[in-house]
Amino acid sequence: MRIDVLFGPSMLAPATVTGRVVAVIDVLRASTTIATALANGARKVVPLESADAVITRAKQFESADVRTAGERKMQPIPGFDLGNSPREMTREAVDGKTVLFTTTNGTATLLAVQGARDVAIASYVNVAAVTSLLRTAARGGTDITIVCAGRDRQLALEDAACAGRYVRLVTKQLDGAELGDGAFACTVLDRRYGDRLDKLFADSEHGRALAGAGFGDDLVACGAVNAHPVIPIYQDRQITLLGPDRER
Repeated sequence: MRIDVLFGPSMLAPATVTGRVVAVIDVLRASTTIATALANGARKVVPLESADAVITRAKQFESADVRTAGERKMQPIPGFDLGNSPREMTREAVDGKTVLFTTTNGTATLLAVQGARDVAIASYVNVAAVTSLLRTAARGGTDITIVCAGRDRQLALEDAACAGRYVRLVTKQLDGAELGDGAFACTVLDRRYGDRLDKLFADSEHGRALAGAGFGDDLVACGAVNAHPVIPIYQDRQITLLGPDRER
């Protein structure tokens, strides 16, 4: 089996997606926010391409059943219930709700993935849970693609390092795994930073931008390794938890 890491949705191609298990990573912050929302009881998260699409879709729900959430240029979208902060996805805010969600990088990447066998949303907060899914696929000989959302069509250091963590854990004690160059490069980043995620975020452009914009507490939430042992699966244009009713 083979593991590839792609840096941004522009690198997606049928050969690197079709029939594979895909993990989408946007550490700061969409992947973390999605995992947190589902861990705190959200019924589902629906990724949408724009604020207008969120507003239009929200009209299909009773107001008590839905939450609008997202960001543009890191800031909450005016008129939305929630931003793109994992700290806002509390049980009080999202339990039992459908979260309609749009972000600059993460949701656009999700919407670009077509033809995969399964699509999981991955981050540091759910690394052990998603690794278990990927290892099961790898043991069965299924190829894996990890897609880093990046930032503004550029590589994001934190996404690449997180991808390296997944590559390392999935291939541990697994014979015969072939790594693409991107996957190998990401393992180098993971080894460099290890568990020093505060250092990783301080070195990353996006991490520094978030801290400068007043979202420093979000960085702490995004670096809480295995805080949310959930496997969010994107299927039929919505994200729900892999659970007893969705056993593969």
